[in-house]
Amino acid sequence: MANKANRINVTLKCTECGEHNYITTRNKKNTPEKLEIRKYCKVCRKETVHKEAK
Repeated sequence: MANKANRINVTLKCTECGEHNYITTRNKKNTPEKLEIRKYCKVCRKETVHKEAK
């Protein structure tokens, strides 16, 4: 069985409007830097960069 101790929940925040839109997980061992993904923001109504929030 896989060990899930390295996976943590992170919230993604839109860089343009500041809205917290998505919750996802990442493996902190494989990706030590903060997550940065282009996702759709329903407030901005367009695809924007979402960064990991604290």
